[in-house]
Amino acid sequence: MAANQGERTRRRLSTEERREQLLAVGARLFSESPYDEVWIEQVAEIAGVSRGLLYHYFPTKRDFFAAVVERESERMLRMTAAVPGVAVREQLAAGLDAYLEYVEAHAHGYRAFHRADAAGDQAVRTVYRRALAAQEKQILAAMAADPEFGAAFEERPDVRLAVRGWLAFTTAVCLEWLRDSELSREQVRDLCARALLGVIAP
Repeated sequence: MAANQGERTRRRLSTEERREQLLAVGARLFSESPYDEVWIEQVAEIAGVSRGLLYHYFPTKRDFFAAVVERESERMLRMTAAVPGVAVREQLAAGLDAYLEYVEAHAHGYRAFHRADAAGDQAVRTVYRRALAAQEKQILAAMAADPEFGAAFEERPDVRLAVRGWLAFTTAVCLEWLRDSELSREQVRDLCARALLGVIAP
């Protein structure tokens, strides 16, 4: 009887809901432990599903971790999307506020996303680096649309390198902030904003 009840409970989730549940569990586990120390059986047990069902959604552990990384990347890109027609300087504080709110609310997923580059699997690292490239492209596009900077600004190699470095800086700051920091969210926001404006100011 208990087994049948468990089967009925599992069927209540739609395909998309189940996939989201598995990815959420994965984000937590990968944020707490290195890639090699997370077992698919552990994910399945926490989610209350069979290992076979998990493999139905994600054929390999690599596929599963890559999906976790992509999920977190997409969420961060949506949170920090530029608003057309609004100056970069005006958007920066609001964008960082949204970003830091996400970091606090989804700390497990954020850590998992940034663990990806340390994963030994080249395919997973490729997914991570593609995600960072998308963030870089989003920032550069916002600058190109701003008359203060202009389209030519986006093409400058020094600007691209500066934005890439700023993303690494912001990541390091946020990860340290999550560990143990005396700074408030507002202080972290202002620190990151000053850092970006300092390197891109015309």
